[in-house]
This record gives sequence, structure tokens and C-alpha cells, in this order.
Amino acid sequence: MNIQIFGSKKSNDSKKAERWFKERGIRFQFIDLREKDMSRGEFTSVLQAVGGTDELIDDKCKDKQLVTLMNYLSPEDKTEKLFENQQALRTPIVRNGKKATVGYCPDVWEKWE
Repeated sequence: MNIQIFGSKKSNDSKKAERWFKERGIRFQFIDLREKDMSRGEFTSVLQAVGGTDELIDDKCKDKQLVTLMNYLSPEDKTEKLFENQQALRTPIVRNGKKATVGYCPDVWEKWE
């Protein structure tokens, strides 16, 4: 398994995801989205795995104007806007190769083992 966790050190769900993998002795790479954005390839891979931008947008994001704007954009524009403003992503995003989850999903991660 090649696990990557994209999240924030301040996010409780990101901390829970880290703890879940540590407790099972599964090695992972943690990427803090406040310090480093996802690459275009990583973003595209996650987007395809979760089924679109609507799954990735955090409705509780501090930037309410951005979230509201995304509701009125075309799917292509929404994808581009979300890539440019990754602070609006719902976290944690856990990636295992071509598979990915958004949010705290231990049921899905258990199937990856």
C-alpha cells in the first residue's frame, strides 16, 4: 500500500485518519494542504476516484463566497477553480494508488489492507 493523506494538522478528521493508520502499523505520507497543494496529476486522480468536484468541496469552508460561486460554475470551471483554491477541499483526502476517499472513511480503508 502506498497511502497519502492530504489534510490539515488542525483538522480533527485528518488527525483521526493519521491515528487510524498508525494504530494498524500502516505507513503513510502526510501532506499538509496549508503548506503544499496537490499536483495536477494527484488532483485529477483523486477527482476521478471520488466521482467529481461536488464530493471534494467543503461546504463548511471559511471562504463562503468561493463555495457559493462554485455552485454556479460549469463542471469544467468548477474543477479548475477548486484546483486553484485547494483550501476549499474537504479533508482528509486519503489516496492509495488510483483509489481515494474524502473524509474519515475507515470502512473503505479496511478493504484496502
